[in-house]
Amino acid sequence: MANRMTEILGIEKPIIQGPLAWLTNGRYAAAVSAAGGLGVLGISAGQTVAATTVEETVENMRREIRIAREITDKPLGLNVAPSHELTDIFTQPMMDLMVEEGVQVAVMVGQFSAYWTQKFKEKGIKVVFRAETPTVENTEEAIQGGADIIVATGFDEGGTVPTKVIGTFSVVPMIVDAAKGRVPVMAAGGIADARTARAAFALGAEGLYVGTAFMMSEESILAQNIKDLALKSNASDLLLYRTVPAYYRSLPGEIPNKLLEMSNSGATEEDIFEIQRGYDGMRDGMLFGDLSKGFASFGLGISMIDKIEPVAVIMDKLMAGIKDFV
Repeated sequence: MANRMTEILGIEKPIIQGPLAWLTNGRYAAAVSAAGGLGVLGISAGQTVAATTVEETVENMRREIRIAREITDKPLGLNVAPSHELTDIFTQPMMDLMVEEGVQVAVMVGQFSAYWTQKFKEKGIKVVFRAETPTVENTEEAIQGGADIIVATGFDEGGTVPTKVIGTFSVVPMIVDAAKGRVPVMAAGGIADARTARAAFALGAEGLYVGTAFMMSEESILAQNIKDLALKSNASDLLLYRTVPAYYRSLPGEIPNKLLEMSNSGATEEDIFEIQRGYDGMRDGMLFGDLSKGFASFGLGISMIDKIEPVAVIMDKLMAGIKDFV
């Protein structure tokens, strides 16, 4: 099942699990890697309370990497969000940790950094770049700066959706054309079954970046009551509201309903983000299952999920859609 993406990352199947902030840990990421894809540890992997120092952040991540390594020796990824090299206090320690613990892939989100990309590559670490809002311009910047793989994220995704309302199946061919075959492009947003996987590859994607589908797996640490609620829901049930930096989606609930009301009544994005409690609201809503304190964000692929299954079964379903392409 080899293609350019599997060859670059050293994996068997061209599928990456989205880092999902609070919603990953070593066992979950290892399940994805063991099934042939690339499991990725999110920035707050394995935590229920945010770390307060760089040292604590590093040691928390080391613990989750070692948990994953007890389960599988297959490639593993780590989510990084580098800032300016003169002020960034996290990326260098995380890169050092990746070298020490043998983590082979950095999934860089947000702004592209040529500086940190080159630093990772000097250490033999591959870089997957996912812009929050993919454009022709940041695709070219990332390719020129040495990114190994580009992720084309559509408005169909969960979490922090792009600022431009361009659906996955419009953004994928745009970014594929911008890449001009120089690096493989992955599709992200709303991909949860064989049909959507096949469509992404038909549009030129060479890999899948999957959040919601894996989040609804047996191994996922998403709160059980939120899984149960999601199974009863589809894309039309999700609430879309304005916030920083643009929009978020959530299942209905006390806080999500209030956020939507604020959005519709003209509250500022900053005020809504404050009531959302930033990314801590994701922890409370999705990890703890409390929609009176947080929110539960899903991508539009929620419509295609009707049962909780093992990661390996979900992987097989996605692969069934792309078997003719790899």
